[in-house]
Order: sequence, then structure tokens, then C-alpha cells
Amino acid sequence: MKIDKWIGQKHKLIVMSPAIFLKSALQQFIDYKTLADKTFAQLGEKDFHFTPGEGSNNLAVIIRHMNGNMVSRWTNFLTEDGEKEGRNRDNEFNGQEESKSQLMELWEQGWTILFKALESLEDEDLDKMVYIRTKPLTVVEAVHRQLTHYASHVGQIVYIGKMIRGNNWQNLSIAKGGSTLFNEQMKKA
Repeated sequence: MKIDKWIGQKHKLIVMSPAIFLKSALQQFIDYKTLADKTFAQLGEKDFHFTPGEGSNNLAVIIRHMNGNMVSRWTNFLTEDGEKEGRNRDNEFNGQEESKSQLMELWEQGWTILFKALESLEDEDLDKMVYIRTKPLTVVEAVHRQLTHYASHVGQIVYIGKMIRGNNWQNLSIAKGGSTLFNEQMKKA
């Protein structure tokens, strides 16, 4: 069944205003960054170079990759292709030994560029076309693309953090077996 037919049969199409979309997207990016930040706060210097297994990326690689992607995608977002000529994507995955503070600088740099670009968008920009590797996308599509990309990497960050911390992991959401208590507390709030 085609998606437009499915939407027509199962759900009413919800039209979101540009201002609501931008506010929602910004909040989602903030929420994902916060999850990773809370993970990083639980980790020590050497933890950023722990590799879960052969063929897996460590936190340093993920941070380096996300920085490279964010700088490339969000710099001159509306006017230049999101895959900048100066980006060396393959190098983002090479083993390097940055310190935790150096990695956090890369982390913050990428997010700062993203937030600045997103906050500069106007409602009328959402229908404009941007390009990523010459592929045309509306601004909305490009924002969704990056949101899902970063969410997947933040999930990796949290999972690796949980592996490293083991029983010392401090939950970032509702603890196992804690849903009922959480729901009761939400009702009282």
C-alpha cells in the first residue's frame, strides 16, 4: 500500500506550521545532545577510546564523525552543498588519540554550528532546496535527515557508555522496572 493511501485511510494528515516545525526540530536536537552530554559526564579520559569490538567505532570516532558531518552540513546551509570539498570523511574514522577535552571541543563546535544555522532559518526557508552530495532536498527533508542521523549516533554513544560503566551507569531515563513509579510521579506533578 502506498504511504499516501495509507495516510488517507488511517490518519488525518497533520499540517504543521513552519514555526512549530523549527521549534520542534531544535528541541529534538537539544534533547539528543543532552543525552550524549550526560553520557560523557559519566566517562573518564580512556573511555573515549574504548572500542566495543572489531569493526566497531569508539566514542572518539563517533564524535569526530559527527563534528565533520555537522561542520560540513550546517556551514552555509542554505547556499552550499552540505558535503564540503574540504571534508575528509574517511579520516574521521581513523584512530587518533585526542584527549577528552579535545573531543569535547569538537563536539561543541559541531553543535554550535548546527544550532546557529537552525536558529537562523525563517519560516519561508523551509521550502527552499538545499543539496547534500548534489542530491536536492527541501530544508525540511535535510533537517529530518540530519536529525535521524545524529539520533542514531547518540544511541551508539549512550549504548557504549552503558557498556563501559556497567553497574555504575546512571540511567538517563526511566530505569528498568520503574515505569509504574515514574507514571505515578508524573500524575502528581
